[in-house]
Amino acid sequence: MHRRFVLQTLAAVAVIGGADSASAQSRGHTPPPMAAPHEQADFVLVLKAARRLTLYRQGQPIREYRISMGDGANDGPKRFEGDGRTPEGRYIIDWRNPNSLAYLSLHISYPNEADVAYAESQGRRAGGDIMIHGINNGWGFLGVLQRSRDWTAGCIAVTNREMRQIWSLVPDGTPIELRP
Repeated sequence: MHRRFVLQTLAAVAVIGGADSASAQSRGHTPPPMAAPHEQADFVLVLKAARRLTLYRQGQPIREYRISMGDGANDGPKRFEGDGRTPEGRYIIDWRNPNSLAYLSLHISYPNEADVAYAESQGRRAGGDIMIHGINNGWGFLGVLQRSRDWTAGCIAVTNREMRQIWSLVPDGTPIELRP
């Protein structure tokens, strides 16, 4: 019943062409400015089972977000390209993309050497391009409805408004830990 309601709502919104201001900007992203250094996060924690991303500063939580992940997120850590899983472990937010396929994105430094070695030992590729991002461009009107299921290829998704906050609060070089 819930799934049917979501699908009907999506169809109705698509027909009337609803778009939020963030998705309207998706063709020419104007990312928000970085927050002042004393306001920025110094650590990001993702709890996969709880579907939560929390930003910390000096050991204290400063923001928390509900997330969607890869459709294989409950099957353990990311191991191979195309497995739909979200990584587990410690990484770094190492670069950002204001013009990504989804609304803004922050790159997670997956795969590390251990991830690559494991995948190669199995004759596979580890994959990559794991990001924290907003909703796919043109679909921003979905807003919180995007949380109704895991839909990414292994990334971590939030609403576009939330992504603007995260973008401004998380500088490159910020450690991120992804736990089961």
